[in-house]
Amino acid sequence: MNIDRLAGILRQAAREEILPRFRRLDEGMIHTKAHAFDLVTEADEAAERAITAAINAHSPNTVVIGEEAVAANPALLQANFEDRIVIYVDPIDGTANFAAGLPLFAVMAAVVQNGEPVAGVIYDPMGDDFFMTERDCGTWQVFPDGRRVRQKFSAPRPLSEMGGLASTSYLPGDIRGAVLGNMAKVKMFASYRCAGHEYRMAAGGHVHFLMYNKLMPWDHVAGALMMREAGAHVAKFDGSPYRPTDLAGGLIVAADEASWQDLRREVFTV
Repeated sequence: MNIDRLAGILRQAAREEILPRFRRLDEGMIHTKAHAFDLVTEADEAAERAITAAINAHSPNTVVIGEEAVAANPALLQANFEDRIVIYVDPIDGTANFAAGLPLFAVMAAVVQNGEPVAGVIYDPMGDDFFMTERDCGTWQVFPDGRRVRQKFSAPRPLSEMGGLASTSYLPGDIRGAVLGNMAKVKMFASYRCAGHEYRMAAGGHVHFLMYNKLMPWDHVAGALMMREAGAHVAKFDGSPYRPTDLAGGLIVAADEASWQDLRREVFTV
């Protein structure tokens, strides 16, 4: 699967299935999954069907694992596909934003070969541009006219000057309280409820750290590869490398290993 072709598939699905439904969803088109902010819409399901069909048409031997397919069949995440090319798809990352009419959502795909991430695409339907990466080739912002701008993660900063993005919602309650208190040690933190846009911001050098606790491959495989290719230090809470099959263990992204260690020791004391 050529990465430009994959990007085109995401864009077409957004144009045909997502954008026509944006701010046009009625109550019957939005459903709750695990909790009030874990939503799925008619647009998620239609876009995933379109993306899966298009990938299968171009590359019949590729395994496509989409977020909504796993919601219907959780066993997909446990299957062993290490000898196959797998593409993880998030048809709408930031569904709660999309359902609320907030123009902060993305379409994401990650390509994994022999168990290792080799490419990723994060498409912004509102801005009509892509962040794209391939292993050992850097992370790039690609515009509709074909212009490409290489991305670079921010330079190291002292902890007190760092600003970043952290998703604390899935931390256990007692740990969450401690981490939120520790956030006073950094300059600023926020969460946009959309990993795709958070990874885009970080790749462009606009924040100094990212933190996630819940790890789903469609949310993080593409972004984590982009971070590494943009020069960041990426590791799970225990310091080990993040792999596509990891569903727990948290993730911290920082400018370098020293910054990562500062954040882990002083802020993300999980």
